[in-house]
Amino acid sequence: MSQFSAGPANQRPLMAGDVSIAPFICYEVVYPDFVQRYGSTAALLVTISNDTWFGKSVGPWQHFQMARYRAVELERDLIRGTNDGVSALISAEGLITSSAEQFREAVITGNVQPRTGQTPFALTGSLPVWVFSLIMLVLGRDRA
Repeated sequence: MSQFSAGPANQRPLMAGDVSIAPFICYEVVYPDFVQRYGSTAALLVTISNDTWFGKSVGPWQHFQMARYRAVELERDLIRGTNDGVSALISAEGLITSSAEQFREAVITGNVQPRTGQTPFALTGSLPVWVFSLIMLVLGRDRA
């Protein structure tokens, strides 16, 4: 491991043939602005995760739902692979087009559609939320 060094801070998407892919590892996919920064120029989103440490809690399902949000925010199909069965193909509209049962070994198949274009969230990230929150803080403060 002493031979590793950090790459550039702004990484380009991976290329699979002529399809650009934004890969996210585990919990990276729950951070909207992180995914927006690295995924908005990619044609396809991919996330892999080891959710088994959540056990039989709602954790894997919450993680899965957060990944669905990222697909919708950027209007990109998302491939999600995990080792506990909450694996799925998710459309740009957030629809689950193929999935595996949790805690069952399975192979899922289906189609994903690489996409281009920018959503409002892809262009601005969470900036409008921050601006609105700041305005509400200023307008909503007690003037007494």
